Amino acid sequence: MPGDTSDAVAPGLRLGPRAVLVPVKAFGEAKRRLTAALSAVQRSELARAMAERVLAAARGWPVAVVCDDREVAGWARQRGALVVWEPGRGLNGAVQAGVDRLGQAGVERVVVAHADLPSATDLTTVDAGTGVVLVPDRVGNGTNVLCLPVRSGFCFSYGPGSFARHVAEAGRLGLTVTVVERPDLAWDVDEPADVPVGGRLPPLA
Repeated sequence: MPGDTSDAVAPGLRLGPRAVLVPVKAFGEAKRRLTAALSAVQRSELARAMAERVLAAARGWPVAVVCDDREVAGWARQRGALVVWEPGRGLNGAVQAGVDRLGQAGVERVVVAHADLPSATDLTTVDAGTGVVLVPDRVGNGTNVLCLPVRSGFCFSYGPGSFARHVAEAGRLGLTVTVVERPDLAWDVDEPADVPVGGRLPPLA
């Protein structure tokens, strides 16, 4: 479909060997579990602000946003990101499609980062150069950031308990696993207790 929903990762496009992929849900639909703490407008504003911070944390690396929302697609293009339009795929399918598209554009390793990391500063330092690098959430349950070789055949399995499943998947493929404990990347916003004071992002240190 032309216009806002077109896939900006066009055939023949060549990127560098490293890139960042960020799956972004429609801002108005994001973070419904925060209803007890924030109004609908506040949730949307917080989701947008966190996503902007994550894109900024790419520190000049090429960024692709995988989404199925016209507003998000337009927002991403305004910030210089490529858009991978993948409606109806769910998180795992969308991330897989995004990684595949980046591989077609010449990317060799990709950092996949969730869009709800309010303290993200520098995603480029996650790339250890080989194998799979995992950054777990604060309780070691979810996978906030994941870096891997694009053509490894890795199957994504986000959701509760994803960290253990991603470690197992790397083992299945014979890939080395590096676990990186990063306070700035371990804080994600899923529950009312995670919400920054006033629903606004804290300044970066």
